[in-house]
Amino acid sequence: MKNFTLVLLAVFALVTGTSMAQAQVTVNGVVTDNNGKGLAAVTINLLQAKDSALVKAAVSNASGKFEIGVRKDGDYLLRYSLVGYESMYSPAIKIQEGKSITVNPVTLTPATSKLEGVTVTAKKPMFEVKADKTIFNVEASINATGSNALELLQKSPGVQVDNNENISMKGKTGVKVYIDGKMMQLDTKDLAAYLKSINSNDIEAIEMISNPSAKYDASGNAGIVNIRLKKNKKFGTNGSTSIGLVQGVTPKGNASVNLNYRHKKVNLFTNVSGNMGDYRNTLDLYRIQKDTLYDQHAINISSNKSFNVKLGADYFLNSKHTIGVMATTSYGENEFKSSSNTAISYHPSGQFVKSLQANNNIPGHRTNANFNVNYRYVDTSGREINFDGDYGLFRGVGRSYQPNNYYGSNNNLLYSIINRNSTPTDIDIYTAKVDAEQKLGKGKLGYGLKTSFVTTQNTFDFFNDNESGLPVKILDRSNSFQYKENVNAGYMNYQRQLSEKWSLQTGLRVEQTNSEGILTRADGNIQDDNTVKRDYLDFFPSAALTWNLSKKNSLNLTYSRRIDRPTYQDLNPFENKLDELTYEKGNAFLRPQYTNTVELTHTFLGMINTTVGYSHVKDYATQVTDTTGNATFIQQKNLATQQIMTVSIGSQLPIRKWWNGYANVWYNYQMFDGEIGANKLNINIPGYGAYMQQTFTLGKDYSAELSGWFSGPSIWGATWKTRSQGGVDVGLQKQLMKKKATLKLSVTDIFHTNPWTAISDFGGMYIKGGGSWESQTFRVNFNYRFGSNQIKNSRERKTGLESEAKRIK
Repeated sequence: MKNFTLVLLAVFALVTGTSMAQAQVTVNGVVTDNNGKGLAAVTINLLQAKDSALVKAAVSNASGKFEIGVRKDGDYLLRYSLVGYESMYSPAIKIQEGKSITVNPVTLTPATSKLEGVTVTAKKPMFEVKADKTIFNVEASINATGSNALELLQKSPGVQVDNNENISMKGKTGVKVYIDGKMMQLDTKDLAAYLKSINSNDIEAIEMISNPSAKYDASGNAGIVNIRLKKNKKFGTNGSTSIGLVQGVTPKGNASVNLNYRHKKVNLFTNVSGNMGDYRNTLDLYRIQKDTLYDQHAINISSNKSFNVKLGADYFLNSKHTIGVMATTSYGENEFKSSSNTAISYHPSGQFVKSLQANNNIPGHRTNANFNVNYRYVDTSGREINFDGDYGLFRGVGRSYQPNNYYGSNNNLLYSIINRNSTPTDIDIYTAKVDAEQKLGKGKLGYGLKTSFVTTQNTFDFFNDNESGLPVKILDRSNSFQYKENVNAGYMNYQRQLSEKWSLQTGLRVEQTNSEGILTRADGNIQDDNTVKRDYLDFFPSAALTWNLSKKNSLNLTYSRRIDRPTYQDLNPFENKLDELTYEKGNAFLRPQYTNTVELTHTFLGMINTTVGYSHVKDYATQVTDTTGNATFIQQKNLATQQIMTVSIGSQLPIRKWWNGYANVWYNYQMFDGEIGANKLNINIPGYGAYMQQTFTLGKDYSAELSGWFSGPSIWGATWKTRSQGGVDVGLQKQLMKKKATLKLSVTDIFHTNPWTAISDFGGMYIKGGGSWESQTFRVNFNYRFGSNQIKNSRERKTGLESEAKRIK
């Protein structure tokens, strides 16, 4: 792993150095309208005069001014374009090294043709770096082919996915995952299963927002990851279809179809996709507890079949009023099979005591559906109103059959314990929200209200087989858990350009929460966690101040306060066993954790972002490894105060006309201060990582991609010290059939550096863990597009289930 680290960092340094070492001159100018007022958001393309090939692009600021850096002398053209205006070209300009140029002012005139007559052929960059977020345009990636949404998150800049499929960003847990602006209320296990059912062919882009404004729900101390699914923007009837194959230990398949019909008044869209395959992973735990050594090795196979459907319609009543409906559903059948062997010995002498051989078979299925109705009003004065009404449901059914066989030194059967359980889960979510924006003074005011009602019903029935092989319900280990929650929220947000150099955004969100958890034990026993009620009111301020120091440099200072409420299943004190000696359980007494974050971002040349940040987390909650008797379990607990200092640098790398890339490096330093039971917790540990992606245009409609990620030693669960991980992927793409079809081939984790290793030595218990999954794969995908290519702006839709859907675990 050390060699891999050096190789990746050396390549990153070489590419970055190559990109930045070349001398650069600038082309400056200004764009105005017919009244001589500066035009903002004009796209200025620098083109080669001989063939009009794109060299670089820039966007004009609020005053209409722009600046483009150029590293090679020669003859060039400038192309100016803005929606609603006629495009213009400049006369040829000659650039010589060391001499910057200021071109004559340009005036754009309003367009006389309609937008729907335009055919768009522009290609988005793979990564867009902005002051408040980074956007990963999945469609532009070759190596993304055949990946599911969880795998794409692992490869996204600054995002980490650990061995238990928990998602963190820049070293901070508590990331909230949105799908089309709707927060997924799922716990780790069910969220991971849902993300695995979403294929890269269905994803348009992934947005990583580190410091959201007051308009967003206050949940998520590490920020927001918003996965935007594809929605066709073309007129007429059109669509695409794709099919893919992934070969790891076993083959896996995926396919999808997108259809769209758009006319002047109506837009109808649908997406259907499916995945199937077996996924293998390994788990090794070497545990020393008191005087006993447990050496466990497990092979787990998850057989998954999923089917996703998205249906929607927009009706444009007139230029101001639009109504829409949308339904998304995901159905998955899954069967988890685990086979483990644990050698148990007396640690001081190493004498063998016995071994545990356990097999776990858990068939089940999940249904996740959301239904949305939307109304939008917008007028020419800048006033906009959006209303969303939503209903979401989650239905999960799981059953477990788990024989635990103990053997002696001669491999003779000593005794057997056979466990079974049944775990149905029902979750219903109702939300309504209204958002409005309007001009106020020289700025824009946003405000809104939201209410949500959530009910969950979980049942856990535990059985032991008797001597006759018949299951007998164990009353003191069986129960049902009902949870109800109501959150009412309101916010105001104000944005204003204070001057040519200064702009301000400030906001306040207020959320009032009422919750009640009721545990009913099958044996009628009453304990402290049978009923837990909470009522609390919270204020969440946010602010952003931007200072444009010069044409090349700007600073952005942000602050926000956020909350992380427990997932619904984490509040449920059930036990979920891997075998007799290993399980996880919920915690009805979990409290929300609160985070205050300050970040300062410097942007250079509009593409290099350097961010320094500090976060303070109160009542930090994470999965903790604990023991009871001879068994080890993990449980979510409020442990400590967490402080995190972060530094990150991200930039596009336009190296050559045929070679473009993106690089991101980050560093954080985490400090924990608290206790686990009677044991004090005081740990300080650094973490660092990098992401790099390079794209090569090879000619004759061929292109290639090289990408890699690296995560250095860090900490998980407050006590687990993890070792380095990383991966390098390579891919090739060919456009076919007059560029209507695309064939993509890729190989992932070519050096097999994804497997994880971690050590926990705390509270008198030592555990060394490790594992792997099918990270080394060959993937092939074929995509075909058909129908009209005529484009019109689509309206962006977000539903109201933004905060609730994420908390379904």
